[in-house]
Parts: sequence; structure tokens; C-alpha cells
Amino acid sequence: MNKIRKGDTVVVITGRDKGKRGEVLQVLDGKYVVAGINQVKRNVKPNPMKNEVGGIVTKEVPIQASNVAIFNGSTQKADKVAIKVVDGKSTRVFKSTGNAV
Repeated sequence: MNKIRKGDTVVVITGRDKGKRGEVLQVLDGKYVVAGINQVKRNVKPNPMKNEVGGIVTKEVPIQASNVAIFNGSTQKADKVAIKVVDGKSTRVFKSTGNAV
């Protein structure tokens, strides 16, 4: 079971975007694509077949999983996730408060 999933709010704990929060858009092997985090500019050629306009495009690239932590809304801080088994089902809980994610 993954501790951080698509749709979770995460906070960056190191790097140039330290302290910023965003929602996980995509989960890759050991990396996450987070909205508004780790943005780069890319030059894109126009493609008339797909109705794409060329130019400079800003997009998000994956960030290492070790550089982000899940955001706990009740404490307003970054937190760790534990997996507990309750009634035969495994659930994710915050380590600091014990509340479900």
C-alpha cells in the first residue's frame, strides 16, 4: 500500500520549492508529479495535426518521493503516514495524531 496517493496534499521539505504545498497529480516509481511544484519551461514545436500552438510552455516534472511529505490539515504541518489494520482492512493514519488520512 502506498503511503502517498493521487489526490493527497503534500508539502515540499527540501529543494528550491521548500515549504510549498500542492496536490499529487500522478504517482510514478519513487516520484510524484505535484501541481505547481518543480515547474520547468520547455520549448514546444507547433503541431497543426493536434491543434497545438508552439512556444514556451511551463509544466510540472516529477519530484523525488523523499523530498515531499504528506500534509496534515489538523496540525498544519508535514507528517508521516503509518498503516494500521482495523477490522481486516489496512488504513492510512497520521503518525502524530493517529487520525485517518
